[in-house]
Amino acid sequence: MELRVLRYFLAVAREENITRAAALLHVTQPTLSRQLMQLEEELGVKLFRRGQYRVVLTDEGMLLRRAQEILELAEKAERELSRSGGELSGEIAIGCGETRSMTTLSRHIRLFRQRYPQVRFRIYSAIADDVKERIEKGLLDMGLLTEPVDIGRYAFHRLPEKDRWGVLAPEDHPLAAKGGAAPQDLLGEPLLLSGRELIRQELAGWFGEAYGAIQVAAEYNLILNAANMVKNGVGLALCFDLDCVASGLRFVPLSPTLETGTVLAWKKDQTGSPAAEEFLRQLRNTGEAFLNEEKKYSTF
Repeated sequence: MELRVLRYFLAVAREENITRAAALLHVTQPTLSRQLMQLEEELGVKLFRRGQYRVVLTDEGMLLRRAQEILELAEKAERELSRSGGELSGEIAIGCGETRSMTTLSRHIRLFRQRYPQVRFRIYSAIADDVKERIEKGLLDMGLLTEPVDIGRYAFHRLPEKDRWGVLAPEDHPLAAKGGAAPQDLLGEPLLLSGRELIRQELAGWFGEAYGAIQVAAEYNLILNAANMVKNGVGLALCFDLDCVASGLRFVPLSPTLETGTVLAWKKDQTGSPAAEEFLRQLRNTGEAFLNEEKKYSTF
């Protein structure tokens, strides 16, 4: 099974139309149709159901959509092995949750690219569980993970910032005028909670006995979507303070305070690309030069 043919398959699956896919791939329609038929013969299954105006994936075709990960791995390997006149180059892929530690990571990326401008970064935003899965599959070099998270199988570097938990509420909500939100303030309110089970357990510890009485209106994994739901009256969102509150909303910290740490994690005993290894060295060996550089950006 050739990578080129897998690209053809994925293009047709995405477009649901052989003519459009052929145009995007810069091949003729008969060539594309022939390649797909040969792939079906090679695998011994039908991948598409062909109609008059569109083609759709069969159950077997849906399974082959996993080929996207194969292509991503192949393309990532090509980028990692690329060199430009002996200068460090390639790509560093990092999975990131929504956390204040992204500021520190961004500053490290800026300084790293000042030293190695031929290296580019690819940031994949997702919750910790999704990031860990992509690290395991080799699609990411490392991940910025908010705790609590099981990192027993990973090497990691702990970042200095702590994320503070609070409630995102409309400005005209009675809670918005308070300096802090206690567990009893949230009883009877429809709440938006993170979908991560470990996060739910941590919040359950903060609520204590009141946790069994809370009303969960929805689960979310991206704060921008949660903020939109808050703005449109779905409920109040329990989230981190990320200094990006939408207009008309206010962040109210939890009382008593609840904070969460962050780690940058990567697979143990696995050699990464030269660019990724050098970036981790910079991160672990942060020194006076980096701290001095940070002062220029203290308003971020």
